[in-house]
Amino acid sequence: MKKTSKVLSGFVNILIAVSLASMSILVFGNVVLRYVFNSGITWSEEMSRFLFVWMVFLGAIAALKENMHLGVDVFVKLLPEKWRKLLFVISNLMVLYVLWLVLDGSWKMTILNMASKAPATGLPLSFVYGIGILMSIAMAMIILKNVYKAFFGEIKGTDLSLSPDISQDIIPAEQEEQKKGGA
Repeated sequence: MKKTSKVLSGFVNILIAVSLASMSILVFGNVVLRYVFNSGITWSEEMSRFLFVWMVFLGAIAALKENMHLGVDVFVKLLPEKWRKLLFVISNLMVLYVLWLVLDGSWKMTILNMASKAPATGLPLSFVYGIGILMSIAMAMIILKNVYKAFFGEIKGTDLSLSPDISQDIIPAEQEEQKKGGA
């Protein structure tokens, strides 16, 4: 299970990198062609837009997997672990509901736009809306896995939060500065 998760995470990261690289090449190439050669690639802007949408949605999956979405959990960290676990489950259930709304809307838009084509690239517009389906299913699987881990004690303490614990990063940096200043 962990190996599959790692492979899928790597695949998502590769897709994000390919999207970013492709966007950069298309936009830069189009700028050079327009200003130097007074021509351009007609489908470059549209494809860059589609790649950007895909990159953002894939980035949301990667961020959730690594627990990197922003959140305010000052109040939650003050609670006993039993209450933190309850709030963790409740907040994850709320996220699942939102993901269901995204899935439902993306599904309807994908079906609705199957016959519609993008003007410049000719790609079906369902290609753009389909990423919402992929994102909501992938994120729901990550959330369900986290809830399962919370119930069976694999997630404890400060990990019972939907946002990263930056205090682990800040405290060592402050201690490093104190050592340098005191030495």
